Amino acid sequence: MKKTVIVLNAILMLAVISCKKSTESGNKSVMKSDGSEPILADNGKVDSTIHYSTDVNGKKSVKTDYVYKATDGNLVKVVFNYDENTMSVRSNNKTFILNKVESKGNETTYEKMDMKATVKGDSLILDQGDNLIQLVKTKI
Repeated sequence: MKKTVIVLNAILMLAVISCKKSTESGNKSVMKSDGSEPILADNGKVDSTIHYSTDVNGKKSVKTDYVYKATDGNLVKVVFNYDENTMSVRSNNKTFILNKVESKGNETTYEKMDMKATVKGDSLILDQGDNLIQLVKTKI
């Protein structure tokens, strides 16, 4: 009887020791957070529309794209690249890439050569020489 109790205690102790988990062990297939902070919009608030994308080499880039609608009904795709501080505007199979030059409060200005873009809230104003195009962000 004593041998049986000793053997059962030994088995129980081994079971308890083998089930003990350390803080470093666990599910190895769960990805750990990269520790990066949330991305803030120009107004200092967290922008929930901004997402990371990672290329095949593991390089992380931060881009956001929107569709804007002009007053004449034409749709324009606008991509904000936060890594390069640029904005690309695509319409009629032409793409213009503008560089960020100024950001104050909730208004950001992008420029390249004679083209200027001012982003304020949901509106985007493109100024190219004599042409002034007003755009509004849409949801498609």
